[in-house]
Amino acid sequence: MDRPSEEQIRERAHQLWEAAGKPEGRHEEFWQQAERELCGSEDFDSPDRPT
Repeated sequence: MDRPSEEQIRERAHQLWEAAGKPEGRHEEFWQQAERELCGSEDFDSPDRPT
């Protein structure tokens, strides 16, 4: 399976964040959830992932 682009992950994380009511301070949680959804069971460590 091809790794989703950073833009695809960012867009999905944003959707998840909005659906959760736009909570502050949880960007990493939504980023990781988006990666899991888009990547399946593969675990990608992205050097471009925001910290």
